Amino acid sequence: MFDKIISDRGSRYAVSGGPARSRDEAGELLAELRRNRRFAKATHNTWAAILSGEAVRDDDGEAGASQIILQMLERADLTDHVVIVTRWYGGKHLGGDRFRHVVAAVRHYLAGIGR
Repeated sequence: MFDKIISDRGSRYAVSGGPARSRDEAGELLAELRRNRRFAKATHNTWAAILSGEAVRDDDGEAGASQIILQMLERADLTDHVVIVTRWYGGKHLGGDRFRHVVAAVRHYLAGIGR
């Protein structure tokens, strides 16, 4: 997990993930993350994964963000792995910058796992 990697106008971002071969395993990783009280209170836990060739994703209210994560996983050829971008909303709308932050968070994660 890479926590507090981006801060913009009060919003804060973290990124995490791990191996998952099924939707259930992806759900277990998300549940484990949410057991941490701070992450349970996050505004969005957006995630995506390519599991045995099937693309799965959830915006968790951050419209369009999971599609960006999914595209980056496809480009990195990272399968059977879930990536979760967490955002704590800071009170000011970020507009298109929120997508730039999702991209930066996923890049940080991929670099951290050697991709």
